[in-house]
Amino acid sequence: QVQLVESGGGLVQPGGSLRLSCAASGIVFSIYAMDWYRQAPGKQREWVSTITSGGSTNYANSVKGRSTISRDNGHALVYLQMNSLKPEDTAVYYCSVSTGQGRYWGQGTQVTVSS
Repeated sequence: QVQLVESGGGLVQPGGSLRLSCAASGIVFSIYAMDWYRQAPGKQREWVSTITSGGSTNYANSVKGRSTISRDNGHALVYLQMNSLKPEDTAVYYCSVSTGQGRYWGQGTQVTVSS
């Protein structure tokens, strides 16, 4: 059974930083690309970043240059370091993985950027 558990969200002031974590289980973590998505109130869920099994990374334009995705295959963890946070980054952030059996999602972690 695939499980993804996010943590690290919270309330932060504009310009601040957060590191989100996602712990995966039930998959051979090292062979899959891992994704972060987010969903702001009243908006559709949007892709944020991907890290491939080989460590290549991609970012949405909205977070490029301010965020870094990384992974720890030994502990089945994926991270999203977010810097210079803006109010428009406020959203629930989801970890996700697509396997041959389908796409799986965590429960999400709330990030609120506000003064």
